[in-house]
Amino acid sequence: MDREKQRSTGLVGLDLVLEGGIPKGTVIIVAGTPTNGLDHFARQFWKGDPDNPEDGTYLMLDGKVEEGMTDAREIPPDQYPAHMHGQRIVIDSLSSIILRHGIDDAVDLVTRGLREKVAEGANVALIMYLGIHRKADEIKLIRLVDGYVELKQGIEGSEVERMLGVFKMVGVELPRQLVPYNITAEGLELSTTKRVV
Repeated sequence: MDREKQRSTGLVGLDLVLEGGIPKGTVIIVAGTPTNGLDHFARQFWKGDPDNPEDGTYLMLDGKVEEGMTDAREIPPDQYPAHMHGQRIVIDSLSSIILRHGIDDAVDLVTRGLREKVAEGANVALIMYLGIHRKADEIKLIRLVDGYVELKQGIEGSEVERMLGVFKMVGVELPRQLVPYNITAEGLELSTTKRVV
């Protein structure tokens, strides 16, 4: 894919895996749990590439509203588009929309509410927490979006193992392997080198 048609994810290692980033004008779901760095991913996506800054919006529905974020706890989902600006939009979280307003409002946001921003070439990251929704609702939403990234975490012996998987991304050849990552003070750091044993 032409790099002019791609946007950095804000995670250098993930951009390398995707050979440049995600296609401009796409909506992705980033799924995981509160303990595996999902909030770090969202902030890194929102801030983007420090060498090529872009304006963006972070709609916070269920966490601490930090500087620059929009407090969206009292905003109905059909009014989100009026609060969105820039090329990098994060909705944190899609899970809160489902729990407060129902799956139909979440589907409507994905299929209609984000249409204008996507047509302008913006990218939208929808944060979704795993294990709290009906599986059928998760599947419905994953089928509607352009990309699906999942952060996985497990325990091997006495170590925590974290892996990132890109399971769906329109217009991009998908990686065949999960990518290990660490959570640092600066955010998620992906390991894109392979170890030979």
